[in-house]
Amino acid sequence: MPLLDINNLTIAFGGLIALRGFNLHLNQGELIALIGPNGAGKTTAFNIASGVYAPTSGSIMLDEVPVAGLSPVQLSQMGIARTFQNIRLFQSLSVIENVIVALNRSAEDGLLSTVVRGPKFHRSRRESADRAMSLLRTMKLDHLAGHRSSSLAYGDQRRLEIARALGTSPRILMLDEPAAGMNPKEKLELMDLIRFIRDTFKVGIWLIEHDMKLVMNISERIYVLDHGDTIAIGTPEEIKSNPKVIKAYLGEESQ
Repeated sequence: MPLLDINNLTIAFGGLIALRGFNLHLNQGELIALIGPNGAGKTTAFNIASGVYAPTSGSIMLDEVPVAGLSPVQLSQMGIARTFQNIRLFQSLSVIENVIVALNRSAEDGLLSTVVRGPKFHRSRRESADRAMSLLRTMKLDHLAGHRSSSLAYGDQRRLEIARALGTSPRILMLDEPAAGMNPKEKLELMDLIRFIRDTFKVGIWLIEHDMKLVMNISERIYVLDHGDTIAIGTPEEIKSNPKVIKAYLGEESQ
């Protein structure tokens, strides 16, 4: 069974059907992409899968457990982490504190330990700081650990958001336009980083991205939406040559 199995997912806002009969599966360690024009329903699919919206109909199975309609907190605890198209860092906190916040959400410290602040509490905090620094090194942000997150360059903020998501120890990592705002060099580095994350952390990765070079170079399977409907599913080579995709989205760049 797939790690994530989405079947016949539909959501309507009033009389508008934003997503219709959407199907997707993601296996452990797999890297897939969801593409389509603006307004195609990509972020809506992400929002349903991460608990922001409840679907009108359809099912979502996470490791064979039904999860449609659960809250973002519940899904995070079950192993789904995501980043957002609009960066949502704690701007007043330092870089390392942003990651520690994610780590502490799943910490096992009891209320008494936290209030008394005994040896268990201090040991847990040291372990969180060490783990956070390890994640920052993975993202090549360790030299900025003490900086306020709002002072980071845009590309670094994107990478910090990924580090924070990884701090929840996910089985599925959902990346919403991770290359947005990055220059060509940063995008090439991001390709290597996403592959490294998949291989090192053994997570399934599902991304939304408009940069077709990135999508075509790292994705194993691609889903294409247009006006809420799935118009194609396939490998990068199949998607490049699909007439429906070319008409709806890729245009002359696919040639």
